[in-house]
Amino acid sequence: MARARYLAREGRVADAEKAYRDLLAEHPDLKPGWAECFELLRRQGRKDDALRLAEGARAQFGDSAFSLALKGAALIELERYREALGTLEQAVDSDPDLALVWHELGYAAFRLGDRNRALLALDRAFGLEPHTETLRLRGRILRDAGRYQAAEVAYEGAAQAAEHAEQRAAAEREIGVTQRYAFYAPRRPDELTSAERWFAETGTVVLASQEGTDVPPPDDAALAAAFLDLARDSGWRFGQVVTLGPALPVWRTLADALRAPLVGGASFDPAACPLVVAQRPQPADAGWSTLTASVAERATGLVFVLAPPPRAHLHGCRRDRRVRGPPAGRPPATAAERRARAVRSAAPGGPSGPSSPRPRVNSRLGVARKRACRTPLERQCRAAASATLALGRVPSERRTIFP
Repeated sequence: MARARYLAREGRVADAEKAYRDLLAEHPDLKPGWAECFELLRRQGRKDDALRLAEGARAQFGDSAFSLALKGAALIELERYREALGTLEQAVDSDPDLALVWHELGYAAFRLGDRNRALLALDRAFGLEPHTETLRLRGRILRDAGRYQAAEVAYEGAAQAAEHAEQRAAAEREIGVTQRYAFYAPRRPDELTSAERWFAETGTVVLASQEGTDVPPPDDAALAAAFLDLARDSGWRFGQVVTLGPALPVWRTLADALRAPLVGGASFDPAACPLVVAQRPQPADAGWSTLTASVAERATGLVFVLAPPPRAHLHGCRRDRRVRGPPAGRPPATAAERRARAVRSAAPGGPSGPSSPRPRVNSRLGVARKRACRTPLERQCRAAASATLALGRVPSERRTIFP
């Protein structure tokens, strides 16, 4: 089983699945093998395959609590929540001391909107078998209820109980998300606007927005102006503006407005609260890596780029657990809500004609975000679990600041 686990952690999913199935063919009574193979399929979104595997476990173990727990989990993935809850209740009757059953029952109750029952089930699961994924799910439920401090405590416990570095990193990311949601307390995540949820989930601030899809994206000058408005609203002060890559006229405009000297990368001073600017991310450049790493390590200063970053950097909504579902910190979303959460944005770079749609630069933040931004810059960056911010265009021409 060690080989299958290794292949799964390396991302070699097909090889890992084959290794698990070979293992189960040789040792069909090995329950951890069934459970881990099920989770592998679940993570890949292969709902029907997961259900078939659960039925295979039922053929092997009968109507035991273990096989019923796998079936209930598969039904959750298929969004057959009532049926899943009934199956899991049957599993509880069969063996009330199996932690996996209570964990999945808590997840099913959560998807049905019964948070109290979900939390009680997760408490029982954790009491039977302390597990970081149970604490992460508990944190997610508490955060969705607007109980941000309790959610943060749950995620901190998940980080401390993590068995692997990946689990610890995932829990620490959720701590940052929870802290950003707490900026908007007492409102719950489902009471926030799309832009506010985007900020909480990703640590990004929307700079430009549009009312229609026929509005051209903003040019560099418009984005720089929006950034300057944000800096003024937030009370940010930079000791220097550090340019990397091609020299653009907009950098001189930015430095003059910020009343900070414009210097090259060789004059970078990490103690001066620098604003590092570039046309696009330069991950292959050693100087870029050194400067951005220094900003992140000291949690002082920002990185501001104009061109699109790698798409992987924008995946701020990560998934919890061994349970699968909507991104952490918000309720299940429809396709329309997911599009809204992306916060379509593109503002003009120059004057619009009388008959053209009039886009606007959304440099003003909500009251809660302004309150967060008025804290010292170093404190804000720590609270957001990120010290580096950059500006980029995602494939649909959205413009945001992202960590």
